[in-house]
Amino acid sequence: MIEIKELKTKKDLKTFAAYPIKLYKGCPYYVPSLRSDELDTFNPKKNFSLKVNKIKGFLAYKDGKVVGRIAGLINYKDNQLQGKKMVRFSRFECIDDIEVFKALIGAVEKFGHENGMEIIHGPWGFNDTDREGLLTYGFNERATYATNYSYPYFAKNLELLGFEAESKWMERRFEIPKKPDERMDRLAERLKVRLKVRELTDTLSVKQIVKQYGDKFFDTLNEAYRHLDAYVPIEGEAKKNVLSQFATIVNKKYVSFLVDENDEIAGFGIVLPSICNALIKSRGRLFPFGFIGVLKSIWFPKELEMALIGIKDKYKNTGINSIIISKILNQIAKNDIRLLESNPMLEHNLNIHQQWKFIDTEVVKKRQTYTKKIQV
Repeated sequence: MIEIKELKTKKDLKTFAAYPIKLYKGCPYYVPSLRSDELDTFNPKKNFSLKVNKIKGFLAYKDGKVVGRIAGLINYKDNQLQGKKMVRFSRFECIDDIEVFKALIGAVEKFGHENGMEIIHGPWGFNDTDREGLLTYGFNERATYATNYSYPYFAKNLELLGFEAESKWMERRFEIPKKPDERMDRLAERLKVRLKVRELTDTLSVKQIVKQYGDKFFDTLNEAYRHLDAYVPIEGEAKKNVLSQFATIVNKKYVSFLVDENDEIAGFGIVLPSICNALIKSRGRLFPFGFIGVLKSIWFPKELEMALIGIKDKYKNTGINSIIISKILNQIAKNDIRLLESNPMLEHNLNIHQQWKFIDTEVVKKRQTYTKKIQV
């Protein structure tokens, strides 16, 4: 018999946060989230998205043992933009048991139905910086810091429950040239002059950039990403969550922030040092000693993850992305880093794929979200 228990106590929350470590024990491809991030998800004092949205977490028990977890969340802004009544499922991990799948999904469907929702879809987080989608290809590839790993049975069982494919992404591995492309460098320098843009990292620290240009960064991010599937503008205090998630692991060498003559963020590119090996070793804990490995990975990275790249509408088709990419690739080549992997890129987002046409890449993973009407 499957028992579903709603998160009520601190003990429940700790069990919820720790469960994936148990499920993926011995799996070399799984990368744990930061345990603190998992705990903060349900804390309105830490997760500012909860001020305007709802979330409820559940644990599944079978014969007295925890066998799964799931969270249901309602993003009212997305529903308003989409004109639909949808509940998202997130933090979904469980054993390969169709009855456990039914029970966990059913708990989110009931939560959604009670709040007037008509559709269930996911895995989605609160916004585009959260982990999203289930693997459909690349099960023998290690996840990244920003993505979920999932066993093949997840997609199979969701389809058995009547879910259909929704959004689809691919992830690429880049073949980094040993030497920078001098033609691109010359083009980048000419474009800087023509477009009247300058690189903030030449004169400011990441902390200074966040302080002086944080709001302008989100203006450009929201403008550049607004057309993407289920993208929700990052506004108000929710910005603090994103900044705390990424700013702490940014290495200035591998980011680019361009400002124009009006001191607006014209474009940006963010490549993060991979902290995956450190997280695997510490099982997602920063303390008491996990932070040491994380800091080493940030300061002296051996692997990198392409996180975000965005351009203001007025600079589209100007070649400004060449300035961003040239700056970052030069640093990668200079520090002899050979492994760069992208985070998910929507399959139908041709603009993002075109940006990498001059570099040899290999599609190493694919993932997608699933959707169906609520049946309660």
